[in-house]
Amino acid sequence: MILYLQLRGDAGMVLGGPFFRELLAAGTIIFAIFGTGSELLSGQQALSVLSDDGLCTIYLVLLFSAATFVLALPRTLGNLSWLGLISVSLILVASLVAMIGAGLNPVPGRVIKAAIPSNFYQAFLAITNPVFAYAGHFMFFILISEMKQPEDAMKAAWCLQGFSTLLYAVFSVVVYLYIGSTVTSPAFLSLPPKWAKAAFGISLGNFLIAGSLYSHTAAKLIFVRLFRGTSHMYNHTIRGWSVWALLCFVSVAVAFVLAVAIPIFSYLIGIAAALFAAWYTYGLAGFFWLHDTYHLEGGLTALRKRPFHTALCALIIASGAFICVAGAYVSIKLIDDAYTQGLVSRPFTC
Repeated sequence: MILYLQLRGDAGMVLGGPFFRELLAAGTIIFAIFGTGSELLSGQQALSVLSDDGLCTIYLVLLFSAATFVLALPRTLGNLSWLGLISVSLILVASLVAMIGAGLNPVPGRVIKAAIPSNFYQAFLAITNPVFAYAGHFMFFILISEMKQPEDAMKAAWCLQGFSTLLYAVFSVVVYLYIGSTVTSPAFLSLPPKWAKAAFGISLGNFLIAGSLYSHTAAKLIFVRLFRGTSHMYNHTIRGWSVWALLCFVSVAVAFVLAVAIPIFSYLIGIAAALFAAWYTYGLAGFFWLHDTYHLEGGLTALRKRPFHTALCALIIASGAFICVAGAYVSIKLIDDAYTQGLVSRPFTC
């Protein structure tokens, strides 16, 4: 494994010293575990639809957790990278199936509005819901550190964001066009049963791969911190593999407990997205550019010579801060509304 700036915590060390290093490392671990839990719930929902709710949801989450743990075990992303192509193919095909299903089964009397009046709470909730899906950035440091040609990272980033943005936009427009305002979340549940099962069945593998990558990321952060500079990093030692397997297990186990023991976990994901994804996806990018330009290209003079980029980075940082604060407020209010309306169930219930 290549170790230069291996993890986001190391980038934090360069950016702001030991405190910032620990803050970003801890945030990445927490966010990765929440991401794992989110995928576990998605997998459980898919299995529930496929089985017509034939098994207690806790058992379904447990089964999906076991599969996620096994898939997360390869210690290098080189052994997992090929799964990324499968994951992309699965979600693309599942989206196409869902769009076809919606097109063949339009909802009679559906209501379609290009613009809907809304208050700040509802509008920002619509914005922050997909933030978690866009937060693949928090894995970029680990992905870059294991690339044979790290300089190609920007090509991969442009490809990722271009493809995902286009897919989300087309999918949203097509599904809304045929289902209208009655569309649910996730949209697959708005389809007729056979189409919903087909879409969930195809996307099941994507949920599994994403969950394994998230748990792999959480384990990798701790593993590198424990064994950096030792033979356990590069060789197949009993101690190294034992600790690695334990870290993967703990990552998935914590995500499992959070998913089944905390009734409001699906709402807490929104808070995690606001607190972490807002920075990992937006704010930190501005800090990184400003830091590198200041320290590597001539201090304040270099920043003054590039006013557009400097202003843009300041705007990006401000955007991250705004999404963090407003997103946390909206998510907390959503939890309060859920309790008020009696939508929160008990822990460890089917």
